[in-house]
Amino acid sequence: MLKKILTSQSRTIGSAALVVGAASLVSRLLGILRDRVLAGEFGAGVELDMYYAAFRIPDLVFNLLVLGALSAGFIPAFTAALKNKNAAWELANSVLHALVLGLVLISAVLLLTAPWLVKIITPGFTDQQLAVTTTLTRIMFLSPLLLGISAVFGSILQSLKQFFIYSIAPIFYNAGIIIGALYLAPAMGIIGLAWGVVVGALLHAVIQYSAALAAGFRHQLILDVTNKRFKTIIAMMIPRTLGLITSQVNLLIITIIGSTLSVGSIAIFNFANNLQSFPLGIFGVSLAIASFPTLAELSNHKREFIATLSATVRQVLYLVIPSSVLLIILRAQLVRAILGTGNFDWEDTVLTLETLSLFAFSLFAQALIVVFIRAFYALEDSRTPFAAGLVAMFANVIMAMILSEKMGVAGLALAFSMSSILNLTILILLLHYRIGKLDGQRIIGSVAKIVVATFMLSLVAQAIKYITEPIFGTATFMGVAVQATAATFLGVTVYLLVSWLLKTEELFAIVSVFRRRSRIASPAAEPLKE
Repeated sequence: MLKKILTSQSRTIGSAALVVGAASLVSRLLGILRDRVLAGEFGAGVELDMYYAAFRIPDLVFNLLVLGALSAGFIPAFTAALKNKNAAWELANSVLHALVLGLVLISAVLLLTAPWLVKIITPGFTDQQLAVTTTLTRIMFLSPLLLGISAVFGSILQSLKQFFIYSIAPIFYNAGIIIGALYLAPAMGIIGLAWGVVVGALLHAVIQYSAALAAGFRHQLILDVTNKRFKTIIAMMIPRTLGLITSQVNLLIITIIGSTLSVGSIAIFNFANNLQSFPLGIFGVSLAIASFPTLAELSNHKREFIATLSATVRQVLYLVIPSSVLLIILRAQLVRAILGTGNFDWEDTVLTLETLSLFAFSLFAQALIVVFIRAFYALEDSRTPFAAGLVAMFANVIMAMILSEKMGVAGLALAFSMSSILNLTILILLLHYRIGKLDGQRIIGSVAKIVVATFMLSLVAQAIKYITEPIFGTATFMGVAVQATAATFLGVTVYLLVSWLLKTEELFAIVSVFRRRSRIASPAAEPLKE
């Protein structure tokens, strides 16, 4: 029974996205609990500024070495190698050992130079803040190593279309951070949060290693750098790493600027970003992850590739556009209900909800960027996303410096959103140039229906918000929670009803997936188009 759970496969993009999305929902809910605990314990103050700043360098290492190698090249290479299982496992072991070796060497150097690096990325911190941030950074350097190991096993599971364990691993990561906040921080202070991150990374690795073992992985002392597919991964890693540098530089610039703004700006930026990442992770990232193996398989079949990409784009927009509108309409209720506890005061709430609304209007772009980047990776092209990301990075840096002077931390979010829309525009144009028409007419038709349904959702949600406010008030958690829940439930109900009346294809596709997963649909039912 346990092995069946560990090795269960998703046979369509829709069912895979359902598994990933459901697990992501649980993980994101736990992430909300994590942020509520952090906000209540520390508030948007200097402690969390140091905590989030300490993430920057370890995250940089993880993203450049781990995601650079695995997100671009590993899944297509491993999928191709699966024709010979032994060759596939040898490739996985070679990548694992190369990654661990690289992480250990680079982390060791950065551990020694951490005091100077921290000073560079947080110029607005005092000497005491710099010392604490350096200690936090050094502890957190254990997490890239553990998460790097975990990422190899996670990529194996994605290649085998075994998404369940891969999807629930972040739940354990968030659980570790919560353990750090509730049990380690009271005894160790802010240092306990850093150790909580390490505990979460360890749990993340253990759960995926167990699933990879059940799928057939066996550890072997192999490091074959002459392997043809290993070389392909390295070749794709270089431009992908450069592409990730752009996003990491964006975060570093935000940290640098944030450290010079009012106390708590870094924490507020991260809180708002985490809130808008809730629908982004559940819908955008889940569908992108689920579609990637299929896109890789169809890379030499242009018509099927475009059809799969189009279906994924339309599903993402169907789910993300109404989500972004709800975030904007209910931003005050959500921020107060989720974060408004303990040391998180009203001023923190106002700054966070302003920042959240400026993130939310670009949610569609952020979600589709993930999809289009993976479309390029499936075509074994990681240079194009790098070029697009580079342009967007420079735009973000310039706008962030200008807007933060006038708007504070909210200006950082506005710059991020505008650069995300620019990035998406460039990706669409370049992919169109490479493979031709992207089923644009069908996408535009779907978007028109989505916009109409979303407009009706916004009217209902706004009306419910004003109707319930005098009844339940906004001074208590229960009051704002009931207000947000009622507006969301009725707004989404209207959205689904209007979608049904307009015969929106994406709604029926989602219903079809749920039916298949629950074994209600008959064997002859038409599957979701891949």
